[in-house]
Amino acid sequence: METIQVEAPNAIGDTGIAGSLLQELALKNLFLGGEMSLVELANRTCLSLPVIEDIFKFFRREQLCEVKGMIHGTHVIAASGLGKDRAADLLSFSHYAGPAPVSLEDYTEKILAQSVQKTVVRPEDLKRAFDKLVLSEDLLAHLGTAVVSGTSIFLYGPPGTGKTTLACNIPSIYEDFVLVPHAIEVDRQIIAVYDPGVHHRVAGPIPEDWDRRWILCQRPRVVTGGELSGEMLDLQFNANSRYYTAPLQLKANNGVLVLDDFGRERMRPDELLNRWMTPLDRRLDFLTLPGGKKFEVPFDVLVVFSTNLDPRTLTDEAFLRRIPNKINVTHATPEQFAEIFQRECAARMLLCEVGLAEYVVDLISNGMKQSLSHSHARDIVNQIFWSATYLGVAPRLTRSTIQQACANYFLPVAKV
Repeated sequence: METIQVEAPNAIGDTGIAGSLLQELALKNLFLGGEMSLVELANRTCLSLPVIEDIFKFFRREQLCEVKGMIHGTHVIAASGLGKDRAADLLSFSHYAGPAPVSLEDYTEKILAQSVQKTVVRPEDLKRAFDKLVLSEDLLAHLGTAVVSGTSIFLYGPPGTGKTTLACNIPSIYEDFVLVPHAIEVDRQIIAVYDPGVHHRVAGPIPEDWDRRWILCQRPRVVTGGELSGEMLDLQFNANSRYYTAPLQLKANNGVLVLDDFGRERMRPDELLNRWMTPLDRRLDFLTLPGGKKFEVPFDVLVVFSTNLDPRTLTDEAFLRRIPNKINVTHATPEQFAEIFQRECAARMLLCEVGLAEYVVDLISNGMKQSLSHSHARDIVNQIFWSATYLGVAPRLTRSTIQQACANYFLPVAKV
């Protein structure tokens, strides 16, 4: 991917945002921050110093600020009485007083330039990302092909086979970075986009001429499950702060959105699928502002549906066709499970003597008549630790403790 230039605009007209909106935002920041230098105001608004100096001239002309002195060659100012009244009035309509937004046009341009479909993914990237998991070469190849598509994936299969772990590890395949705005502006409405819980900044110094309205981040990962509702896919309006935050899919742009336990959300599967029919097909989404104004945003998301239900029971063929990658995640083979169990023991510093991992496989398969779900390894080791803690002894892996752990964990085999 080519390097994306984000040089800071040095004139209001080059920001892509109306000057009046920037002036209002700067005044709210000044009012809330108290006495500050122009450099400090530039830092708070993430605007360049030349832009803030133009706004300062406006403030002086309209008597919205008072000059308190000079520091390091720049003015120190505070909101005047008139400025405080004006700022309080502005805050009654919107409490947003964060960094300046970027325009929808600039946002769209950046999203398309750093599209998830433009990344280069190689087999070695898959092996690195899933190094801690025990996966077959066939499954890795299927996953790699799906990620290269940058579209959508259906991970389906029985419970406990590691679908959620696979889905949540997909973002670690990418080693490149993307630009995420603090906020975007649409029809004079500010929509907060950057979310520290989703967007992880890249460490390092920022060039002096960098447009600080943009943050260099790892490709985002958004994970949601049974809590998903229809409202979470639309603009989120906070009645207290009186401004909007981006929906899940907008925060996930240029990255991965994982819908875990698909089919068990608060909204019906058909509602979700109908909502995303156009985005998945055309890579475009439509959001609605107050008054019914709709606007178009890119839908540049690798969507991962993870479910232990049969996909054919959740939707029809028309929608399944729009999810081009369908991967069946099955139970572990005996050899895979033994390796998973040994890795789990090593991670927990539990000595696993030769033959014990194979004994666990035999006990689960033949003694307990259970399938070899990947999660069983962790759960059995947990049982051994919990029992040792209760007895006040050091945890040990023996045939006896394994038998007790399995008896605690599995339901008895039903009698015919």
